[in-house]
Amino acid sequence: MITREAPAEDPLTLVFSALADPTRRAILVRLTEGDASVSELAVPFEMSQPAVSKHLRVLENAGLISRSRVATSRFSHLEPRPLKEATEWMDKQFWNESFDRLDAALADYLKKQKQEHEQEPQEKENDQ
Repeated sequence: MITREAPAEDPLTLVFSALADPTRRAILVRLTEGDASVSELAVPFEMSQPAVSKHLRVLENAGLISRSRVATSRFSHLEPRPLKEATEWMDKQFWNESFDRLDAALADYLKKQKQEHEQEPQEKENDQ
């Protein structure tokens, strides 16, 4: 597995990079049920615990999880704030673009309506 990490100063890129991998997304879904150890998180995947730990480091670097140690086990905890921020960013991008397209379509419609309205008196004059 090749891991390319974005610069630390861009948290949104770190979140999207972390979410790009289906294994990491599955880990996040599992963590919605509660905290889990590396061995618990490794169960559904055909990979070693060290490989799962690499995924967890990427998620932790993105701020999507936090980890704590209890005796000899390390538990991962879902941190929802970065997901909320990414969702808000996507919503803003989508809606701003949608409203811009709507504004352009409305302006085009109004322009055509005005042109049609201006042509009506000329057509009536030509008919007489």
